[in-house]
Amino acid sequence: MAKRSWQTTKQLVYTRAAGCCEYCQTCEINIGQAMHVEHIDPKGSDHPDNLCLSCPNCNLSKASATVVLDLDTGQQVPLFDPRQQKWEEHFEWAENYSQIRGLTPVGRATVTRLKMNRPRIVLARQRWVQAGFHPVTKVDEENIYRP
Repeated sequence: MAKRSWQTTKQLVYTRAAGCCEYCQTCEINIGQAMHVEHIDPKGSDHPDNLCLSCPNCNLSKASATVVLDLDTGQQVPLFDPRQQKWEEHFEWAENYSQIRGLTPVGRATVTRLKMNRPRIVLARQRWVQAGFHPVTKVDEENIYRP
């Protein structure tokens, strides 16, 4: 079997995520910045099962972390894994889609570590909601990533 090119892998990850961060659901169409292809396990491979689409804020905040502290329980828990877990089981939208609330220890710890509710992103989400751009339900054909 031929090895998949990095460009093909990036396209697969982008398309699978519909152009939105698989952690905080921020979409490239709103932020106007390139999304990152992020290694869920930084020590893992470049296989698509170990990759997700991430906004710059989530990717840079996550860094190489895979396990973090849930402040409510005081327990170390794994960060949310978008390949193995469902977003809606660990997170919910609050404050009219402007904030993300963790529903589980994994969700809470991920929200904290990835700084998903930074004041600037909350304000941006409020503006996107007012303008009718958030939450994004579908990526326009014209805005689909092209390597």
